[in-house]
Amino acid sequence: MKINRYQDITTIAGEGKKDYIDRHSAFLHCEDSAKAGEKFTVKVKVGDAYPHPDDFDHYIAWVQLWDGENMLAQTNFTAGALGNTPNQAEVDFYIVPGKKMKLTAAAFCTKHGLWHSDEKIVEVEKVAVEA
Repeated sequence: MKINRYQDITTIAGEGKKDYIDRHSAFLHCEDSAKAGEKFTVKVKVGDAYPHPDDFDHYIAWVQLWDGENMLAQTNFTAGALGNTPNQAEVDFYIVPGKKMKLTAAAFCTKHGLWHSDEKIVEVEKVAVEA
């Protein structure tokens, strides 16, 4: 299966091509650092400037959060979960890190396949233990 990746749409000619790339791409939204052992929120949003269809045969089926080669979490969607109207699938994942993370997100469109985000490095601070 081909893995599609985001391209900076400001460098691409043609509105249709920009729309296609943006609405399928997964975007990570989180802080640059976290504290070890404490809950950390990572938002994954599919599409930024353009909404994705939510039709019975064309929708975002799932969104995954990865740390390197380890899948941390997955959320599944069914057709119509976003109201059968174009929208951006959006998921908040809550994880508890123990070490530096190399986060990526993946999203699967039932019509246009697998899409991966850019990698985001999250530094993780060790929490001092009081004696």
